[in-house]
Amino acid sequence: MDFNQVFYQIYPLGMCGCPEENDGVLEHRIRRIRNWIPHLIKLGITAIYFSPLFESDRHGYDTRDYTKIDCRLGDNEDFADLCNDLHANGISIVLDGVFNHVGRGFWAFQDVLQNRQNSAYKDWFNIDFNDVNHQDGFRYDCWEGHEELVKLNLYNDQVKEYLFECVDQWISQFHIDGLRLDVAYCLNPQFMKELHQHVKEQNPDFFLLGEMIHGDYKSIVNQEMLDSATNYECCKGLSSSMNTHNLFEISYSLNRQFGSEQWCLYTGLPLFSFADNHDIDRLASVLNDQKDLVLSYALLFAMPGIPCIYYGSEWGIEGRKENGSDAGLRPDIEKPQWNDLCSFIADFASLRKKYKVLSDGDYANLYVQNKQLLFRRRNDHEQMVLALNIADEPCTMPFEIGMDSAINPITNESHSASEPLNMPGKSASFFYSSFSDQ
Repeated sequence: MDFNQVFYQIYPLGMCGCPEENDGVLEHRIRRIRNWIPHLIKLGITAIYFSPLFESDRHGYDTRDYTKIDCRLGDNEDFADLCNDLHANGISIVLDGVFNHVGRGFWAFQDVLQNRQNSAYKDWFNIDFNDVNHQDGFRYDCWEGHEELVKLNLYNDQVKEYLFECVDQWISQFHIDGLRLDVAYCLNPQFMKELHQHVKEQNPDFFLLGEMIHGDYKSIVNQEMLDSATNYECCKGLSSSMNTHNLFEISYSLNRQFGSEQWCLYTGLPLFSFADNHDIDRLASVLNDQKDLVLSYALLFAMPGIPCIYYGSEWGIEGRKENGSDAGLRPDIEKPQWNDLCSFIADFASLRKKYKVLSDGDYANLYVQNKQLLFRRRNDHEQMVLALNIADEPCTMPFEIGMDSAINPITNESHSASEPLNMPGKSASFFYSSFSDQ
């Protein structure tokens, strides 16, 4: 997959209004997503990341069956039709690969519950049959203490063979273009290497994204494992910098990750960028000033990485975790809306598609103050500069961009580097220069 993409994340069980518990009733709710395709095209989306949609106990991350679409959403034919429509409109498809753990309803674990030491699948999990005090009469490894999430033994060859066969089915039936690996920071590195080899042999452009909340992204993003990882550091920096009026925070993180100095960590790596997702509070609920929404998305699309929009956030819906529940982050939305924020994001997305420098250019801070930021993306042929003023008041900043002039690609207005840049309050502007034009 070309890394010059604009992603859109959908949490299907929430977006399609599914019951919280799997009631076993087949309903073709996922068909509603087909009606969103015109909205996605207008927004400039080129790829969708679907959160879990296979048969599960409750929320999708507790899988029962990797071969069947959750009955609350529909059946495999429904999803195949959706994938065909998305591909026909130039939209790639990435599925959530939840391979670290399964739900207690997973068929192999159910066999263990019934047959215990005599189960043919007992080695698919990490089980201590000597711990008779547990409610099941044995103890098993689970994810972060959540007993409803039973950890798979990814060192077991039969488990790996089963999971790879499921991935092959997804590729053949749905023609998926990639996988997002849930809790990749927990996965056996050898498993990720073998998965990499398995899918890349079929399609060298198959996209592998890993969930990383902390730690060294290079531990999973390399030529043997994954193509990208979730950039939580800069996700936090986006909202925090806005709320504290301290753009030094995000500019430091961006330079620390992508700058040209020898100590910079991830220069050249296509990390996965986002402002919110299904696990964290919506951006509109986090920002102190709603006028900072547009500015945050301008920053998201200008910074290194692959930008992703979480469904509904493009028109600024709110949502928070409450009382330990993620339900507020994963609402039922039947139809998309369109407002000025959507229009701005569509403009930013068009820049990503038109100017390759926004996907492969280097990063350099040009001017940093608490409420102002000027940074540059540059490759061998062109450069793009983002000017950001998050203050309520207008400001003037130096326009030392290393070139004689630049054009705002949205307004087509030209600006000379010999003149300071006057920025209205709460504004963001892009400036483009081609080396051949200088």
